[in-house]
Amino acid sequence: MTSFFAKGKISFVLGGQFGSEGKGAACAWLAAEAYRTGLTPDIVTTNAGVQSGHTSVHNGRKRVLFHLPTAAVVLNDIASQRMKDALATINGNMARQVSKKRITEEQKAAALKLISTAETYDGLNDCDLVIEAATEKEEVKRKIFNELCPALKPETIVASNTSSISITRLAASTDRPEKFIGIHFMNPVPLMELVELIRGIATGDATFEAAKAFVAKLGKQIAVSEDFPAFIVNRILLPMINEAIYTLYEGVGNVEAIDTAMRLGAHHPMGPLELADFIGLDTCLSVMQVLHEGLADSKYRPCPLLVKYVEAGWLGKKTQRGFYDYRGEKPVPTR
Repeated sequence: MTSFFAKGKISFVLGGQFGSEGKGAACAWLAAEAYRTGLTPDIVTTNAGVQSGHTSVHNGRKRVLFHLPTAAVVLNDIASQRMKDALATINGNMARQVSKKRITEEQKAAALKLISTAETYDGLNDCDLVIEAATEKEEVKRKIFNELCPALKPETIVASNTSSISITRLAASTDRPEKFIGIHFMNPVPLMELVELIRGIATGDATFEAAKAFVAKLGKQIAVSEDFPAFIVNRILLPMINEAIYTLYEGVGNVEAIDTAMRLGAHHPMGPLELADFIGLDTCLSVMQVLHEGLADSKYRPCPLLVKYVEAGWLGKKTQRGFYDYRGEKPVPTR
């Protein structure tokens, strides 16, 4: 039977309701059918958040089917330059989507109009959901919540993107523990399909259901974690990275050997030391400290070499040096 894709270019409009109505399955089937006829599909829906989307996999090829934002997004940061940099990054990411014909220039322009910045917390006073994504230090996050909450509507839900810190403790530093929840995105957010949801002891059912609906609207998959140190992903991932650093520290192998071994021997897409640089060595250390202190088990003791790199300010890609030196044309191992 001849595929209807052979007839020419066809546009599909899928439902705007978020949730389990079958958009993901429909997108996956359409993508598979297009691949079967040798075409590369461009399937775009417009009912969710910035740079989110369903993911289809066909014959080992992954395709992210992008959504475009239809709700206003407000960015806030302690440094105004970081907000400018964030807008530039979003613009660049969407420009690549235009070049790949995943979205049109008009769709890009309309989406960017929905994104604004706020110099102070008062600029967030009309938000229904506020997600904190500051550095992985509890005292920093507590200070933010103490200053943020008085500026918000009483009904506003507050969430933290923390990758390891107790949601119950963070919620206690706010004026709305029943409206507080952990919403932990994986990095890089536009490409990673998973979001961890973590309830604190006081998190209300309505808050949890609203968070689930929000994540579903972004086209992401949900993993619900109990409020234990580092939750699910980092409870498993960071000790593996820490052990790789111990392997380097003890001289079992050098940086290149360790990363090559895990890429080729375990089919990891990225070696653990390269991944640590990508995450940020300060973040890796913070998570390991939370695990070590929270679970009181010596197996979570941060490697002294990790501590030394952080003390030296070698934090990975963001500082141009970590387990690799990124200042040249090609990353070079530093050990």
